[in-house]
Amino acid sequence: METNKNFIVGIFDDEDILLEGVEKVRDKGVKIHEVYTPFPVHGLDEALGYKRSRLPIAAFLFGLTGTSLALTMQIWMLGIDWPMIIGGKNFVSLPPFIPVTFELTVLLAALGMVATFMIVSDLKPYKWPRQFDLRSTDDKHVMAIDLAINANLSSDDIKRILKEAGASEANDKNFE
Repeated sequence: METNKNFIVGIFDDEDILLEGVEKVRDKGVKIHEVYTPFPVHGLDEALGYKRSRLPIAAFLFGLTGTSLALTMQIWMLGIDWPMIIGGKNFVSLPPFIPVTFELTVLLAALGMVATFMIVSDLKPYKWPRQFDLRSTDDKHVMAIDLAINANLSSDDIKRILKEAGASEANDKNFE
């Protein structure tokens, strides 16, 4: 559970200024908690130093689970538990299994990715999200800096660095 609730919030008017500002702030040794934008900003992930997501690996593993579960289920039900000769075909014939296998693969991959994303992003139905600035959903870009992580810098130093990086505002934000 996060204990710190004190942040400095920098408000940026333009995404190009934001991208340059992220690099300037990181060059000064300030660790950025998160950047919130009203629309996707290309290059922001690289500027923040984020690594590539491992969600595709999870999707593949969930899909593989769905495929193996579907094939195991159909082979067991139609070949071992209740074998029936239908149209002279073998008990276990792969072509009729393809639609069910495909559907279960897609279903488990999709549900697994959603669950993984919710867990990794700490999105819980009972948790109220932190809204650093209401304008971040409209037309402003918001950079949140956690004061506990940047304990070597004072609040005024961080505000000065944000202003030098192109922020139109630098505000304190406390969550209770």
